[in-house]
Amino acid sequence: MKSNASFFIALRYLWGRAREGVRYLRGAASGIAVSLVPIIVTLIVADGMIKGITDRYLELGTGHLQIFDHLNQDEAEDIKDKINGIDGIRGVWQELRGVGVIAGKGGKTGITVRSVESSFWDDPASISMLKIIDGSGKPETERDIVLGETLAENIGVRAGDTVRLMTLRTNEEGRFIPRTASFTVKGILSCGYNELDALWCITSHEGGLRILSSEQSSASLIVKVDDPYRKVDYYLFELFNKLENTYGIYTWKELLRSQYSSYETTRQLLLFIMALIVIVAAVNVSSATSMLVIERQRDIAVLKVTGASVKGVTDIFIWGSFLTGLTGGIIGITLGLLIGININFLIRSLEKLLTFFSGIFNGAEVKILDPGFYLETIPIIIDWNAVLLILLFAVFCSVLASLIPALKAGKLKPMELLRKT
Repeated sequence: MKSNASFFIALRYLWGRAREGVRYLRGAASGIAVSLVPIIVTLIVADGMIKGITDRYLELGTGHLQIFDHLNQDEAEDIKDKINGIDGIRGVWQELRGVGVIAGKGGKTGITVRSVESSFWDDPASISMLKIIDGSGKPETERDIVLGETLAENIGVRAGDTVRLMTLRTNEEGRFIPRTASFTVKGILSCGYNELDALWCITSHEGGLRILSSEQSSASLIVKVDDPYRKVDYYLFELFNKLENTYGIYTWKELLRSQYSSYETTRQLLLFIMALIVIVAAVNVSSATSMLVIERQRDIAVLKVTGASVKGVTDIFIWGSFLTGLTGGIIGITLGLLIGININFLIRSLEKLLTFFSGIFNGAEVKILDPGFYLETIPIIIDWNAVLLILLFAVFCSVLASLIPALKAGKLKPMELLRKT
């Protein structure tokens, strides 16, 4: 029997009339489809969350690279002049970081003070991820300060209010002495991720020089480059060569290593758990193939009497499992992509529905994703290579699960089958 004949017979069993085996193979295909929907949705949500959070840290926090080691004002300007001419460098900005306590009308809290050049906030990538809640988007003078939305809520201030910021300096005897300064809240920002918003206390670079002592703060240069995900190591070596290894240079992968590794580990664990569901669904293909062999014993006998080989009969059921896995995979992935692409709309709608029913019983507003740990809006990221691998995995599991019943079907003796039927 030719392979194309085996293929068309298998196709008939899958897409033919119910008495041709549809109820078995189509049921197995449905199981594969249902098992793939959550894995595709998980893939889109996990990738979107990881990419969205990481982008915010890269564009608004660490930058793509940072240059450290005893940078003073003159050194920083000299380095900026040296590396600004490197092709692919989008920008270089001075930054001071320190810790302090900020007090407003509604309370006080410990914060990380960021003092960065104002032009940093004019970078298109930074602008695209920021939402101005109140006032202006960046500090202009040395007495201006910009706060994250969560931080502003915690201390009860709005744009135009005055806050007091206390930091420490070291005197000649090595003792810590508090230094206090008043700032006007120039604006309140949000990046859609509360963990960053809760830490944002941003002054101009001049304001940072006024409030942060060199002993109690770290100075660095934030560098942004083209394509930080794939080319950051290339620019790392470029900077090392340009600066002759005299400074500490770190990529975002090193600065965010533990955090990014945690995200990736969680993603892989979720996908592994979902893959187990696909394997369980593939077992149904084995059961469906076994039932199909039992029901189509007369067909097998006739095929063998007319000259079909063992391989030819086996191929029919191998092709059947392949088509079952492929059909279920395509349907499941399509449904998963539709749900994943519209996940923000679906979550918002479900939150409104649950909040409505919760309100009937005087309950609180329902949030499916806690904004303290997740993004307010999930970026839609589709990894087509991963989607293809998931489809191939589903088909492979289907074929592998059906090997034993398919091989048994090929070894059946036609005369015994005819006597039974």
